[in-house]
Amino acid sequence: MRVFKFGGASVKDADGLKRVSEILKATSGQLIVVVSAMGKTTNALEKLVPKLNASDSEELIRKIEDYHYGIAKACITHLYKDKVCDILRETFSELRKLVKEYSFANYDERYDQIVSYGEIISTHIVSCFLSDEGITNSWTDARKFICTDVNYRDAKVDFQKTEKCFESLVDTKSDILITQGFIGCSRDGKSTTLGREGSDYTAAIIAYCIHAESVTIWKDVPGVLNADPKKFSDTVKIDQLGYQDAIELAYYGASVIHPKTIKPLQNKNIPLYVKPFLEPEAAGTCIDANATPLSIPCFISKTNQALLSLSPKDFSFIAEENLSFIFDTFAKLRVKVNMMQYSAINFSICFDNGINKLPELLDAFQDNYRVLYNDSVELFTIRYYNQAIIDKLVAGRRILLEQRSRYTVQLVLK
Repeated sequence: MRVFKFGGASVKDADGLKRVSEILKATSGQLIVVVSAMGKTTNALEKLVPKLNASDSEELIRKIEDYHYGIAKACITHLYKDKVCDILRETFSELRKLVKEYSFANYDERYDQIVSYGEIISTHIVSCFLSDEGITNSWTDARKFICTDVNYRDAKVDFQKTEKCFESLVDTKSDILITQGFIGCSRDGKSTTLGREGSDYTAAIIAYCIHAESVTIWKDVPGVLNADPKKFSDTVKIDQLGYQDAIELAYYGASVIHPKTIKPLQNKNIPLYVKPFLEPEAAGTCIDANATPLSIPCFISKTNQALLSLSPKDFSFIAEENLSFIFDTFAKLRVKVNMMQYSAINFSICFDNGINKLPELLDAFQDNYRVLYNDSVELFTIRYYNQAIIDKLVAGRRILLEQRSRYTVQLVLK
């Protein structure tokens, strides 16, 4: 059995769904197909989260509803047209009730209950469309088998329990099983999410649990590139990539693969293929245990970063006690650290500032530390670097922080 994953860009419109159908028709054997929310639906649902009971919440829901009905009606024209409309009507009714009538313990719990609807809606449309095309498939709710804790918005998977839940699924009568990426369920029955862009991770979890032959992620790029083509010219496709390089690149911010995806695959030696959605016959990129270190540099740029430097006011060393307090603060505020460096009495840390956590961090540290910071900085990571590449990249820019290892250099630039 193999696992396929189709992202939001792959199912954003009727043409995308028709291409999914063509790919599946050309594929033999049992498949579990993981599908993301359509297009920018997750972004739209995120806007709805703070609008509970607000006067404009209905307008936001209506826009999401119209978008999905438009796709469904454009591609499902035969036996399943009435069925998909009935399902959508019922699902959006549930969403409205959730928004208007339910109370939640905190923002993160509210987020997961609402945003998880994107995947539920998209997979219902995909399943009905495939059935309409004569492709026998079964729809199943990922929340029945992806078992997690209650760390909303970044839930931790209970692999042992999840693996047991999968035992009843591998014997499905249908050759194709359609399910959702990104979402799971806590022990108390609440919807959880695995972190933004977490559908890749879902595919890897499933592959791990069923000992899959392989995982294929279908993307709008020819494979894994050595840099983002939107930011760098003359990018090169990488044909073969080892697990270690893949997890390093994902961790440092390469957007083509979710950072958590590689571990479960490496643990059971399951190859991962990243293939172009628009050219399904192309080779794409293979990620497995057999690749040798790359012969070309890889570039990763992360914008909207902040750099924070801390020095204890009492001139104490940056040792275990200070480090424990610093990391505990970052963990409590759920700030993702991308780079850190410390000396005897100074600690510098570069982090994602997408939701403007800097004021909260400054407030947490100002009593005990002298604090310096820079916002709106850029973090560059170069894997397999050389000095000439670094010089060309930073020409005319100020380096605020630099860190080198044997194969990787990271630069915070202003």
